[in-house]
Amino acid sequence: MFDTPYKRRGRGAQSNRSGRFESRQRVDVDDGWQVMASPVSGSTGSGDIQATGNPDDPLSGSDSEAPSTLRTQWRQDKARTVITRNQSPDVHFDQSINPYRGCEHGCAYCFARPSHTYLGHSAGLDFELMLYAKLDAARLLRQELARPRYQCRPIAIGVNTDAYQPLERELGITRQILEVLLESRHPAYLITKSSLIERDLDLLVQMAERKLVTVSVSITTLDNTLSHHLEPRAAAPHRRLRTLRTLADAGVPVRTSVSPVIPALNEHEMDAIIEASAKAGATGANAIVLRLPHELAQLFPEWLEACYPLKKEKVLKAIRSLRSGKLNNSDFDSRFSGEGPRAEIIRQRFEMACRRHGLATGRGVFASDTTQFRVPQPLEEESAPGHQLPLF
Repeated sequence: MFDTPYKRRGRGAQSNRSGRFESRQRVDVDDGWQVMASPVSGSTGSGDIQATGNPDDPLSGSDSEAPSTLRTQWRQDKARTVITRNQSPDVHFDQSINPYRGCEHGCAYCFARPSHTYLGHSAGLDFELMLYAKLDAARLLRQELARPRYQCRPIAIGVNTDAYQPLERELGITRQILEVLLESRHPAYLITKSSLIERDLDLLVQMAERKLVTVSVSITTLDNTLSHHLEPRAAAPHRRLRTLRTLADAGVPVRTSVSPVIPALNEHEMDAIIEASAKAGATGANAIVLRLPHELAQLFPEWLEACYPLKKEKVLKAIRSLRSGKLNNSDFDSRFSGEGPRAEIIRQRFEMACRRHGLATGRGVFASDTTQFRVPQPLEEESAPGHQLPLF
């Protein structure tokens, strides 16, 4: 019985284990009758499920599909609100917007994977294949910002899953959100590993002129081979550096996120990434040590076995050295940085590299001017008789 009968090409997860909340657990069995189906050209489906493949096969916890038939599908997320709030003491924002659930970038390390189990899906392949899009996000945001009790505080966009993943090119939800934030003069912080953000440069420049936006570009490695395995559908490292330069040249404050730092895998690249980012125009940087919550404690070792089998045990041992002998530790004071001598060395190396290349660290570099905020105007349909208009 095998959980990973073949390597998943173009996908980060190597299996599709059932979510931890499911009553039934499914695993692959290599019975020798595996059939490799021929690829089918994708097209956008219709109805509740939009797909580039078979819309009647949502892959809920099933790992029976051959790699050539693993096609991305999406559904509408009919959320009633769009702003998510948190009270985590180690997070520099308390409001965020995630236009999508699930992420086609397929990063093997993504800490957001376990959140897909709340939807009845797997944190593995389902996270990359079964996407949810908040088509009404801009309208809901406009309503929430207009509430009398709303207090303006910076909103982070795309923290859980990338707001500029490939589906955004088709749906444009993130751009609609930015239009509302620009209209209401609301500060925002974006983080992405996609060059698609350059599409919205016109909006970002206007927000930057009012000191309302900061952008972070995630750069995990400068090694194209490692990036291809680790982040199979994200922009290549050199393309992200070009995006840094494009944003910086346009006057948009831009930082680099050297995250995650994976000990014994990309740890040695920190200095080079920071140097390249500084040359590309970044003004600040941050770094987060790899986290493996819930299902990731199984998924990431599977990925190592498939892509870097000779390094697997060395990497896992190094991770445990940062987490008190475990693969994960969720304590607020150490979950982002790790603990122990190796974690301290990583921290010192990062800070020294930032000082050497003139990059700022810490939370004070994010856009946080809330004094310009103004209530956005209601949409035409909301201005119909019976809808309460603003007093001024």
